[in-house]
Amino acid sequence: MEQKTIYLDNNATTPMHEDVIEAVHQANVLFGNASSMHSYGREAAMAIEESRKALASLIDCNPSSIVFTSGASESNNTVFNIFRERIDLGSKRNRIVTTTIEHPSINELVKYLRNLGYRVDECPVDGSGRVDPEVMKTYLDEDVALVSVMAGNNEIGTIQPVKEIAGLAHEVGAYMHTDATQAIGKIPVSMQSWDVDYLSLSGHKFYGPKGIGVLAVKPKAPYTPLVHGGHQEGGKRAGTYNTAAIVGIGVAATLAERDLEEESKKLWTLREMLRVGIEERIPNVVVNGNQEHCLPGTLDVSFPHAEGESILLYLDMEGIMVSTGSACASGSLEPSYVLLASGVDIELAHGSIRFSFGRYNTEEDVAYVLEKLPPIIKRLREMSTR
Repeated sequence: MEQKTIYLDNNATTPMHEDVIEAVHQANVLFGNASSMHSYGREAAMAIEESRKALASLIDCNPSSIVFTSGASESNNTVFNIFRERIDLGSKRNRIVTTTIEHPSINELVKYLRNLGYRVDECPVDGSGRVDPEVMKTYLDEDVALVSVMAGNNEIGTIQPVKEIAGLAHEVGAYMHTDATQAIGKIPVSMQSWDVDYLSLSGHKFYGPKGIGVLAVKPKAPYTPLVHGGHQEGGKRAGTYNTAAIVGIGVAATLAERDLEEESKKLWTLREMLRVGIEERIPNVVVNGNQEHCLPGTLDVSFPHAEGESILLYLDMEGIMVSTGSACASGSLEPSYVLLASGVDIELAHGSIRFSFGRYNTEEDVAYVLEKLPPIIKRLREMSTR
C-alpha cells in the first residue's frame, strides 16, 4: 500500500501551480533575447512586460517600479548595498535599523556589515515576535538611512505593523524597506498603502518558479545596482532575462491576486483546525507567535521534552513533511534565533515545529496529522524521561 504524503512546509517553498507550469513550458519557446531589437527579441520582451504589469497589480505599484531579480535574497542584499554605498560616499545618514527576527538574507548580512564596521541596529520584538512601534521609535533619529522590517515572519507567521513603522521612518527622513516574501498571496500587500520605498518578494513562495523574484522600488528612491554589466531593467539589474521564469512569476502573481480572499480564508481555517486539534490531543504545548496578527497557514508549536528534529523525522516516516524553522537557516542544530529573540526559552525553541499550509492542503491532511502526531510526541517524551 502506497504511503500517504502530506506537504506542510509551504513557507520553505511551494509547488508550481499547474497554470504556471504550462506558462513556463510555453514560454521556453520564446528563446529570443529580450534585449534584442528583432522580432524574436521583441516577442520575449512583450511577455516580460506583461508579467511586470501583473506583479505591479499584485503589490499595488507602478510597473516601472518592478525590477526582476533572482529572488528576495538578492533583492534584500541590493537594498542594503544601496545604503552601504551612500554611507561610503560620506552620507551623514550612516545607520541602518532592522529587527532581530529578519530572514537570514538580512540577518546574516547585518553580521557581515557590522564586521566591516557599519552601524546596524536591531530593534527587539515582543514575546509574540512583533515589533512595538513605540520601541522602534526609540531607535530612529536623523542619522538613520534605512529601516528594514519584514511584513510577515517565515517561522512564526507574525505580521508586522509595516505601515506604522514606515511612517516613523519617514518622519526622521529615512527610507523604508519590507521583505514581503511570506505575505504575498496570503494577506493584502500594497506598496502604496504601506508607503514603503522598497519591497522584496520571491516567486517560489506563491506557486511560481524558483530563481526569480522582484525588488519593487518607489520612484525617486535611491538606487545602485548590485549586479553590473548590462542595460537590462533600465540599468538596475544586469543579466540576460530569464524569460520563462519571468512569465511564470507573472502568471503566479495573477493567480495570487485573483484568489487572495479565498486562499487566505482557507489557509486560516486549516491552521486553526490543526492548532485546536493539537491543543485538545496533546498536553503541555505552546503555540508561538502572535495569534491576532498572524499569516494564515503558519502554525509554529513547541512541544516541551521532545526535540524538534526528532519530531520532524518521525513525522517524515509517516509521510508528513514539516520544518523546525526557516529552511534557509536549517543545516544547524541550533535553536531558532527567531524564537529566542521572541523570548522563548531554549528548551521550547529546540522543541518547535512549523506547520505551513498551502493551497493544495485539505482538511483530510489535518486529520491525518492529528492521528499521527500525538503518539509521536508521547513516545518522544517517554524516551526523554528515561
